[in-house]
Amino acid sequence: MNSLDLPKAPEETRVVVAMSGGVDSSVVAALLKREGYDVVGITLQLYDHGAATHRRGACCAGQDIHDARRAAETIGIPHYVLDYEDRFREAVIDRFADSYLQGETPIPCVECNRSIKFRDLLTTARDLGADVLATGHYVASRALPGGGRALHRALDPARDQSYFLYATTSEQLDLLRFPLGERPKDETRALAKEFGLSVADKPDSQDICFVPQGRYQDVIARLRPDAVRPGEIVHLDGRRLGRHDGIIGFTVGQRRGLNVAAGEPLYVVRLEPGEARVVVGPREALATSVVRLADPNWLGDAPLTTARQLPVAVRVRSTREPRPATLTWNLDTASAEIALATPEDGVSPGQACVIYADDGPRARVLGGGTIRRVEAERLAAA
Repeated sequence: MNSLDLPKAPEETRVVVAMSGGVDSSVVAALLKREGYDVVGITLQLYDHGAATHRRGACCAGQDIHDARRAAETIGIPHYVLDYEDRFREAVIDRFADSYLQGETPIPCVECNRSIKFRDLLTTARDLGADVLATGHYVASRALPGGGRALHRALDPARDQSYFLYATTSEQLDLLRFPLGERPKDETRALAKEFGLSVADKPDSQDICFVPQGRYQDVIARLRPDAVRPGEIVHLDGRRLGRHDGIIGFTVGQRRGLNVAAGEPLYVVRLEPGEARVVVGPREALATSVVRLADPNWLGDAPLTTARQLPVAVRVRSTREPRPATLTWNLDTASAEIALATPEDGVSPGQACVIYADDGPRARVLGGGTIRRVEAERLAAA
């Protein structure tokens, strides 16, 4: 078996590397080339026809395509740019806008991985005769004793991206490799300098690639101008506290920017898109102890439908550590239900709930799903 868990010599193994133009994917390509693999670099053109200029903290802009091409030249591998702009707009940008208008807080990076990188790009990799597709994500993939592969949290906890990759299917995992999952970030930077890559000191991407300066409201208003409408800001007790210009300017758990006075700290408790209403209340009204999931993806050994009071750990935000919970498949609603051991604040519809086998630093990812609106299970009266 070679280093990618394939029974072939490296020089007989074709690897397509998804090169974003950043340091991580560039190092992956360089590492695999050094090991003797037949490496092909692919960069996806997702928006702006490559005309966008690079800005600190962004990704997928025109400069990134240039950086990826330059890295491929340095490494000495063929490189192709594929125009996925139409697919990206339909699968990611349009869904992002529609989700916000439904009162949700979506995560476009999850949808991009699910619908673009690990579906469409995998198909392209197969068409190119690739044995595997490698990326620069910080997540670990390990072979299972009985066949197939399991997804685990990365070695570097500060870089772990397992939250954004829960939707990867078992079939996709068989063809995916993540060479940086067992490396710390500082080692990746050092390798980039060792390989002479011009992106060695390039900042990591942080923003949503198609949202300039982080102002997602502007993007939604441009895409769906007729759908953004003003409405009321209402307290849980029924008091009308003020007006707003559109629910797209609010997320569950938000405290700042409400522009209402009530003599107490107030938080957005829920959004009611049908009435264009923002409902606010005290912080304790945010506490949620039960979460139901839509569109679950399951990577566990036993079928999800057999789960009954299964001890797990879950993340309901990318910035939070996994916390103890219990997973049950609800036969009445035909949905996965998560009972949190300790209530969580600011659980927002549209966000991901990612399920782990435990709360350890290298825990296995069992799957996850999109948090569904479940008003009756909030501690505040709905």
